[in-house]
Amino acid sequence: MIATLLRDYQTQYADPVRFARGENVLVGERDTEWPQFIWATDGGGRSGWVHESYLSGDRGHVQAVRDYTARELDAVAGEKVRLLEEAGGWWWVENGRGEQGWLPARDLSMDAN
Repeated sequence: MIATLLRDYQTQYADPVRFARGENVLVGERDTEWPQFIWATDGGGRSGWVHESYLSGDRGHVQAVRDYTARELDAVAGEKVRLLEEAGGWWWVENGRGEQGWLPARDLSMDAN
């Protein structure tokens, strides 16, 4: 499915949390705006928001149940992206240059097929 970005989006974190399935992750508070996301810190000390479906629990040290990166995608209004996976109001997308990352669903308009 293809979508068009409704407004510019700038990445919020330069070095986001990322981990592989089976790695231990330290989790903390839930986000108040996006409640399905939990603040997490990976083994390399990088922190960021992680959708709960990527983790085996929501308190203390938990295990990653699948690979994840919180990498967001810088994008400009009018840009077309391919939607790959949705999680808690965010889409993992790919732009025309082959770059992938997260964008908020509220900033995307689904194109008619």
